[in-house]
Amino acid sequence: MKRLSFVLLAVLVAVTLCIPKAANATELAKQPNIMVFLIDDMGVMDTSLPFLTDADGQPKRYPLNDYYHTPGMERLAQQGIRFNQFYAMSVCSPTRISIMTGQNAARHRATNWINPANDNRGKYGASEWNWMGLKKGDVTLPGVLREQGYQTIHVGKGHFGPTKSEGADPANLGFDVNVAGAAFGAPGSYFGEKHYGGASRRKHHAVPGLEAYHDTPTFLTEALTLEAKKVVSETVETGKPFYLYFAHYAVHAPFDSDPRFADRYKDSGKPANAQAFATLIEGMDKSLNDMLDHLDKIGEAENTLVLFLGDNGSDAPLGNQHTVACAAPLRGKKGAHYEGGMRVPFIAAWAKRNDDNPLQKQLQIPANVIQDQVASVCDLFPTIAQVTGTKMPAGHVIDGKPLQTLLTGQADSSRDEQFLMHYPHGVHRSNYYTVWRNGDWKAIYHALPSEKSTGGSIQSTSHYQLFHLKDDPFESNDLAKKQPEVLKRMIGEMAEQLKAHQAVYPVDAAGKELPPVLPE
Repeated sequence: MKRLSFVLLAVLVAVTLCIPKAANATELAKQPNIMVFLIDDMGVMDTSLPFLTDADGQPKRYPLNDYYHTPGMERLAQQGIRFNQFYAMSVCSPTRISIMTGQNAARHRATNWINPANDNRGKYGASEWNWMGLKKGDVTLPGVLREQGYQTIHVGKGHFGPTKSEGADPANLGFDVNVAGAAFGAPGSYFGEKHYGGASRRKHHAVPGLEAYHDTPTFLTEALTLEAKKVVSETVETGKPFYLYFAHYAVHAPFDSDPRFADRYKDSGKPANAQAFATLIEGMDKSLNDMLDHLDKIGEAENTLVLFLGDNGSDAPLGNQHTVACAAPLRGKKGAHYEGGMRVPFIAAWAKRNDDNPLQKQLQIPANVIQDQVASVCDLFPTIAQVTGTKMPAGHVIDGKPLQTLLTGQADSSRDEQFLMHYPHGVHRSNYYTVWRNGDWKAIYHALPSEKSTGGSIQSTSHYQLFHLKDDPFESNDLAKKQPEVLKRMIGEMAEQLKAHQAVYPVDAAGKELPPVLPE
């Protein structure tokens, strides 16, 4: 019996020695980790990393690229691909719910930022819009990933539903862990000394769950990063893959200057609030760098797909919302119907490149490449579902399409170059408008053009605007009167799209709905 046991032991040792030993845990992993790194109110020009390109498709720097300092974004882009025509909704809650559901805001109907306390539809706003946002039982990306075996982690800004609604707590929406997420979108304060709003006049926007950092000089962006690193490490210890939705409150107002970076901008000649905005940008960039370093430290960087993006156009306090200013050379800013209000940075990369990694072989993202095909926030849900092998839930309409082909740097002829942005609300940077992009053409319909926008600005002298973005990327030449047939076709397509999405519309003084009307 002893001889038999010895023989069996010898056989097991021999077999074990013949099995190639994995270099690290990454090689054995079957499911990638996912980190969605979402920045509030960051447009495509709020970075030292150039996204816009010249006539030859090469990155082109503009003055704002030399003002901001974002080495973390530059590092991530060197490892992967960035998109220069990536669209979000023009304000925050619509985009965030589109990421959660894969649906365009016209369909999920949370078409405005969600005021935590009051229905902010606007005087002529759509009465049936989805002010309550998401609720328990709704199909969400973290919900389906949790069923796939993922630990789902929410860190930072929620803004999925008003106070006391189910959507106010991300833990009701498919997240296993919620750190600092609540109903509001703007923090009470970025300062630990002010309890992130709790010890200020903005107590109603005090960021919850960060009491350990109260009365310390820990800036909000840093506190969230420390918490994210801690939760990720704890999850890795369990052996489960993670989905980290890291949604910074930065760079949303109030524009509290991050003292760690203030010296860089003090001689810039920019106003104090614009300097503070730049420090918020640099702070979130340090957070990105820190997360990449941490993933490397714990051995998960090669196994983690990072998707970096902004939630709407820039809110940098530089110039009027309808001019070339805070997003220069793009026109407009957050909330506006121009490109500066909807174009956002998007970078996709593995946290650390290793072309021999089995997971990276399945999604081969090239290094330092710019993708110029149109994509949007609605595409994240189906992309992540496909990467993780997660089945689309039956009966749930998805407006986005997987980005896999585009992420490899190739063109995808199956994708239409289209984007729909519907905002049946006011008063904001622009009011009661719809944008429809199809190919190089972009049409804008103003349901109530005479209604002045924020600051008393005139958003348009007509119901219609029309731009050819290939020839006029900065929207300086309105072709609505010069191209009547194109305008009529585009407005007709817009109306069809809204109908197909079962959209709700602004109303007139008598309460009658105001869908787009074809020009005469």
